[in-house]
Amino acid sequence: KMQNYLLSKSVGPEDLPTLKELSTSEICKIWSGASHYIHRQLLQKRAVEIGTGTFALVPVHTTVEDGKVLPVERPVFILSKPLRTFYNLECDEITIPDETPIVHLDFEEIAADTHFRREIVEQCIHEILLCFAGALRDSKEVEFSFK
Repeated sequence: KMQNYLLSKSVGPEDLPTLKELSTSEICKIWSGASHYIHRQLLQKRAVEIGTGTFALVPVHTTVEDGKVLPVERPVFILSKPLRTFYNLECDEITIPDETPIVHLDFEEIAADTHFRREIVEQCIHEILLCFAGALRDSKEVEFSFK
């Protein structure tokens, strides 16, 4: 599945039929549904693999008042190794704790939450990730917003 995002050519409109059919607000509603799903999984201490990488909570230490060091969990997105290698990207090496279960996006659940058909949700998210991979390929700056 991740191989879908190793692009040798730019992404064109023909690669994005679902995004062309949906309005911007519909696309945002589906993406928001995906981000809510990811948030719920992180709250349950699960990592979520989305094709281009994995969202996870990783333990870090933070310094608070009086110099006290507290262990906390920080949400991160870890770009998949094949994508990093293929696009020759440098990223900090972040390891997901071994005890963390890894799940995939549940398109059925996201569809139920957003009131779209499962196929539309899956295609929309796939095409958004294609755009993301295309931006990586073309060395463009990318900003994904999650609530």
